[in-house]
Amino acid sequence: MQNYALKQAVSILILSAAILPAAAPVYDFEVLFPKEKLHNHSSMIVELPDGSLFAVWYRGSGERQADDVQLMYSRKKGSKAWTKPAVLADTPGFPDCNPTVFVDSKKRLWLAWPLIVANEWHTALLKYKISSDYMNPSRPPKWDVTDEIMVAPRNFTQKSLAVLEPMKAAAKPGSEEVKWVETMIGRAMDKYFSRMGWMPRAHFVELPSGRIILPLYSDGYDYSLMAITDDVGKTWSTSEPLVSNGGIQPSIVRKKNGGLVTYMRDNGPPPKRLLMSESSDSGITWSPVRDSDLPNPGSGAEAITLAGGRWMLAYNDTEKGRHSLAVAISDDEGATWKWKRHLELEPGSNFGYPSLVQGRNGIIHATYSHTDKHGQTIKYARFDTAWVEAGDQ
Repeated sequence: MQNYALKQAVSILILSAAILPAAAPVYDFEVLFPKEKLHNHSSMIVELPDGSLFAVWYRGSGERQADDVQLMYSRKKGSKAWTKPAVLADTPGFPDCNPTVFVDSKKRLWLAWPLIVANEWHTALLKYKISSDYMNPSRPPKWDVTDEIMVAPRNFTQKSLAVLEPMKAAAKPGSEEVKWVETMIGRAMDKYFSRMGWMPRAHFVELPSGRIILPLYSDGYDYSLMAITDDVGKTWSTSEPLVSNGGIQPSIVRKKNGGLVTYMRDNGPPPKRLLMSESSDSGITWSPVRDSDLPNPGSGAEAITLAGGRWMLAYNDTEKGRHSLAVAISDDEGATWKWKRHLELEPGSNFGYPSLVQGRNGIIHATYSHTDKHGQTIKYARFDTAWVEAGDQ
């Protein structure tokens, strides 16, 4: 009799679970601060060890030509509002731009950014900091390390010319492409030029070996490079350059077999697509840069590997304009992107430079720049994969 009653109870529980409505997809958003006239751009978000969020961006009266540009930060704990923006780093008299942050496997917080020496992107000096004391919500992190990453690109001239010279031979004589290639060939042989101007945009990536890769790009060359450390930032080396006509701001995802794939903004000629390349040696060498099938209007994108191995991409899914910002999911390592949903779709507004991180509870956190006629802010969205999979409503 007792066994019968137990079986009945189990059957009722199973039936009840089957008829209960599925949990609703998660989505909500807020702004980090009210819109203002100052330029607020290039945000990056990470989850801290206690589950709180830490966002950074730069703010000032402009970008590289504005000497009042500072790095800002804000925190969010649970359902609380974002804290009032505060200064994270500032070099008086120089623009501090494009910050990226990352929490490594030892729970250290990393910050990297370009200090713009002479108000042009190609004069950037790459700086970084590491902190093990950053959890206090009432103050900025205390930094254990503050230093520069001195970039000496691996096989730079050789690899650049191997791509640029065939491009010149194939281009129409006297065309803009020929002029660009000739300029790049001259710069490829300039040791000083090749060592300056490298800037981050997307997250650092830590490999199972402990290697940490900081994706970089140069507006002086319009192509990309990876900074690499195998000893927690004590020494740095680089990859070989990812040479192309406009492939910048790389973001890295890792394949199940250990290979790496990077997606890059397209600053080059049509067709306007996210560019991509692959590495099979942990980021040292990369395959020839090629177009993906994903549209890109010349704007930053970020890709991350989700728990379970699927990939997520945040990008402006147009060939022109940043009024449309989408997130997409791939379950076949980028061969297809089966699910897509828009975070934003609003003509007349500008949404750009998205940053993504997945929390330990599976929730995705995103920040991005939002500009319209009322001013500028950094917007935050919180959602789960079910929300993306449901598609635009």
